[in-house]
Amino acid sequence: MTWHQDGRLHYALGIEDTFVPQTRPGERALDEYELTEHYARVHEDLGLAAGVGAELLRWGIPWYRISPELGRWDWDWLDRAIARFSEVGVRPVIDLLHYGTPLWLDGEFAHPDFPARFAEYAVAVAERYADTVTDYTPVNEPMIHAEFCGELAYWPPYLSGEAGVVRMVAALADGFARAQHGIAEVLGERAVFVHVESTTRLAGDLEGEHRERVELLRERRYVVEDLVTGRVRDGHPLLGHLQSQGMSDALLERLASTPVRPDVMGVNYYPQHSTRLFRDGEHFRGGFVDPAPTRNDGVEGLVDVLTTYEDRYGAPVALTETCVEGGVQERIAWMDASVAAIEELRAAGRQVVAYTWWPLFDMYEWTYRHASGPRAESRLPMGLYDLVESPDGLERRRNPVADAFARHAGRR
Repeated sequence: MTWHQDGRLHYALGIEDTFVPQTRPGERALDEYELTEHYARVHEDLGLAAGVGAELLRWGIPWYRISPELGRWDWDWLDRAIARFSEVGVRPVIDLLHYGTPLWLDGEFAHPDFPARFAEYAVAVAERYADTVTDYTPVNEPMIHAEFCGELAYWPPYLSGEAGVVRMVAALADGFARAQHGIAEVLGERAVFVHVESTTRLAGDLEGEHRERVELLRERRYVVEDLVTGRVRDGHPLLGHLQSQGMSDALLERLASTPVRPDVMGVNYYPQHSTRLFRDGEHFRGGFVDPAPTRNDGVEGLVDVLTTYEDRYGAPVALTETCVEGGVQERIAWMDASVAAIEELRAAGRQVVAYTWWPLFDMYEWTYRHASGPRAESRLPMGLYDLVESPDGLERRRNPVADAFARHAGRR
């Protein structure tokens, strides 16, 4: 029996692990491990996670760094990091893809070999660490990947429109499924797969010009998970749309006939950002209203996404990311309220198996990629530890949010 089957609520943390290494004029590389100095401080950082009572740590591999050239692997840093997990007694849940592809993969997710190359990488990792690592998230937030890379032209390969987003959906679903099948062949029944999706909630009652578009978006937010779990077949509301936008019948049939399913369905929920409010008369930019108003639905929104995903996919659910941006007391208040909501769900018989505060220490806004100032201007105060500039680099300074997390984790 593994952690998701033992009936307890497990407390987890995450270290922000977005990697978009490609550059072009006006856009610099975004590597959160580099920005937060995690590469140099991984030994210390994993100790911090253990020190506040985390049992699990969502933690990503920088694919572009361990695969600097096609066919060449550089395992040195990763070997030391994985060994440290065992030393501190924290169980890693490995993010294989948290947005970035290697620099040698021209066209990134649009490259025809992306699914096969991604699966090769996944299997290489699973084989190397088969004795110590069993828990994997093949693709973190695949719909954010698809929208940012395929619809909004915000990240490479800078596609736009519905055909672009469907092209990304097809590539990501194909790579996702191949990677999970490959890992399962290596690890067998020991493998634990935590699927993780962003949970964009689309609120508002529309009767006018955008109603059909919003209904499409409401269905589309599930589409990658629906594809990999074999749900997209005759009768699925998006089947015809995917076909009309270029997704091949052969891929649709392969995904439907050889599904991969989550042992745990993870949902990422940020009360300040996860609910978008659509109104008649607003102007659309790609899939979103411009500007995109949000509404803070607090624990009501959290309960909605946890129960919706549990019911839809028939698997235990985990809150795999949550926090609020703001002061220490605001963060503690949200932690207390969200933990209480999950305990109520569990008392009512819902299978919520993990609570994840994201991140362990502060992170840097994704807009850093398009900015020109120093990293300090992009810092987001979200963690249990503040990142403080010092002559020796970024000091990790514990704040009271860490005490609140330790208090909750100690009650398990």
